[in-house]
Amino acid sequence: MLSRCSMLPSSSDVQSLQGLSGIRHLAESRRFKAWFLDQFGVLHDGKQPYPGAISTLEKLASNGAKMVIISNSSRRASTTMEKMKHLGFDPSLFVGTITSGELTYQYLKRRDDAWFAALGTSCIHMTWSDRGAISLEGLGLKVVENVVEAEFILAHGTEALGQASGSVRPMKLEDLEQILEQCAAKRIPMVVANPDFVTVEARALRIMPGTLASQYEKLGGEVKWMGKPGKIIYEAAMKMADADASDSIAVGDSLHHDIKGANAVGIQSAFITCGIHASELGLDSFAEVADISRVVALASKYSSCPSYVLPAFTW
Repeated sequence: MLSRCSMLPSSSDVQSLQGLSGIRHLAESRRFKAWFLDQFGVLHDGKQPYPGAISTLEKLASNGAKMVIISNSSRRASTTMEKMKHLGFDPSLFVGTITSGELTYQYLKRRDDAWFAALGTSCIHMTWSDRGAISLEGLGLKVVENVVEAEFILAHGTEALGQASGSVRPMKLEDLEQILEQCAAKRIPMVVANPDFVTVEARALRIMPGTLASQYEKLGGEVKWMGKPGKIIYEAAMKMADADASDSIAVGDSLHHDIKGANAVGIQSAFITCGIHASELGLDSFAEVADISRVVALASKYSSCPSYVLPAFTW
């Protein structure tokens, strides 16, 4: 099923559900079997749940919805669910979690995909420091700092460079970009385990690995994007929920990742305006109603088309 606005959207293509009962309307009128939910910018801001998010999940579950968290987080699925639990969310409400980090880990471990099988094992590892480094345990990789020794780049974060000892060396973004220039000259591929460009963190925007990956492509480098807007994560979610495209809806705050990805696999989508695009839409407070003409213009900019527009993930 193709999105009804597969080209550029117009105001007539998008249904604006700007009251705070938008999710309830969708649940009761459309009765989607599977709900694929982004976390940052929809359910929480990285520090605390958004108002009404937990009760909305509970009501969706009681309405028979199968909910799957699909996230461009570079963390494993189990780590993501533990964080959700720590933030006050009940893991039993979800069928499961699929993250870019989990997909990356599984593809690197199995090596049953021809592209991954050809990667080699020596990698430059770009990771986190303040947010906590990503473990590569069980993957049989050799982390190197010298580009000459590297066979590929593994991008989990934007704060540090992994070391052979397992520790990390904090680095500025511009320093990581200089390493990318060296890697591009050697023409080695990159696997990006978090395709997001930015994320919401306590109402501020933080640079994410997708920014590095985009820069690497501009340098002529080859990038394997492991997550939204690629089809791979949506197809995995549909399999997990035992649902097809016509039964599913994706809810997210990123037009480039969440909505464009849903468009690519032909599923309906709900764009939450209080997330990463809030400033671009001129919004100053949570659940503030966006001007639909501005939403349509912004969606056109990102070549995406949401089926529905809501101010927040609230019942």
